[in-house]
Amino acid sequence: MSDERTDILIKSALKGDMASFEELILSYEKKVYNVALRVLKNPEDAKDISQEVFIKIYKNLDKFDGKSSFSTWVYRITTNACIDELRKKKGKETFSMDSEIEEDEGSFKREFADNSPSPEEAVISKETGNEIIKSVEKLSDEHRTIIVLRDIHGLSYTEIADMTGLSIGTVKSRISRARLHLKNIIIGNREQKFNNIVNINERRAR
Repeated sequence: MSDERTDILIKSALKGDMASFEELILSYEKKVYNVALRVLKNPEDAKDISQEVFIKIYKNLDKFDGKSSFSTWVYRITTNACIDELRKKKGKETFSMDSEIEEDEGSFKREFADNSPSPEEAVISKETGNEIIKSVEKLSDEHRTIIVLRDIHGLSYTEIADMTGLSIGTVKSRISRARLHLKNIIIGNREQKFNNIVNINERRAR
């Protein structure tokens, strides 16, 4: 659907035209479901989340400011809803951050040149899997969306570019920044936990 047609439908829907809203939703229905399915890996959960997403879109359509494309806004709502669902499961569903990355030069394992705990180590158990989810939640909307689409959802750069309306170059640079921020959040969280344990032990030793 063209941006011009999308804008027309949004304006009509805001005036109460349900037919316009339905047309708008139908153009994203399958894509939203597929995102939810690949993230949650459960058809029923994906169906429930899709319905939740469209309710949120309907209730918040007046908050769409046009600073990003409508598709970006829709997928941001979708990925946030999926993250919330994963958080509610409290580690029952985990995902891997050490899968191969496909780049122009080929595929390779994700590496972090740092002696501190790396994101790969955070997938060892359900508890640490939940740690990743909580860390992803702390990212900005922009970075959270791109991380979910690429590293959790597993979409290609081209697919993400098509979904978000961004150029492939922008997608790549945004993913790189998002991964760095996520890594720093995880390291910071672990350092804080370590310091808390040290402080507790010091108080007990006194």
